[in-house]
Amino acid sequence: MLKEKLPELLLITDVCLCDYTDHGHCGVVVEDGGEKRIENDASLEVLSRIAGSMARAGADIIAPSDMMDGRVAAIRDELDAAGFKQLPIMSYAVKYASSFYGPFRDALESTPKFGDRRSYQMNPANGREAIREAEQDLAEGADMLMVKPALPYLDVLHALREKFSVPLAAYQVSGEYSALRLAAQAGILDEKAAVLETWTAMARAGADILVTYFAKDYAAALPSS
Repeated sequence: MLKEKLPELLLITDVCLCDYTDHGHCGVVVEDGGEKRIENDASLEVLSRIAGSMARAGADIIAPSDMMDGRVAAIRDELDAAGFKQLPIMSYAVKYASSFYGPFRDALESTPKFGDRRSYQMNPANGREAIREAEQDLAEGADMLMVKPALPYLDVLHALREKFSVPLAAYQVSGEYSALRLAAQAGILDEKAAVLETWTAMARAGADILVTYFAKDYAAALPSS
C-alpha cells in the first residue's frame, strides 16, 4: 500500500520473528528434554521466507534484526532465487542484548515470555565480537551494516567505520529516545539541542545512516556539515 501511494518513499523492512510469536523470541523455539531453546537453522528458513514476501510486497531494503547465525546468507539466497538479486540487505550486524529496548518491547508486548535474548544478541562487554559479526555478515552478502543501540556503543561504531567502507547505520533505540524526551519534558535539557548533539555524535563516530524515533520531528534540522 505504501509503495503504491508513495512510490518515491524508500522502504526498509525489518525481518524478525518476535512480532509473530507468542513467546517473544526472535527465532523458532523448540522444547528438548523439558527445556526450551532457540533453533537457529529452523529459524533461517522462516526468516528467509519472510524476507521474500517483503521483497514481493515492494521493500527497497531488507533489514534482518533477529541475530540468528547465517541469516544473511539464507536471505540472500532466497532473494536471489526469487529474482531480487539487486535488492540490498542492511544487516543488524552488531545488535547488543541491551536494556535500552524496554519501551519498544512494552509497546509491542514482545518481551520474551521465558529466558532472555542473550543467547543470540551480543554481550555488551565484548567489543571485539562486533568485528567478527560484521565480517561474517559481509561475507554472507550484506550490503550495509548497523550498530544497535547507538549511543552506548559509539566506540564500536567507530571501530567498524575504521575497518569497513560499506554504508554504516546507527540505531537510536526506544530507550534512548524516551530518556531524552522525558528529560526534556522535565525541563532538564533542551530537547532539540540534545537530539542534534546525539546525531552529531553518531555521525562523528562514523554513521552514514541514522535510525531514530526523532526523525519526523527533527530531520529537517540535521546539520549539513
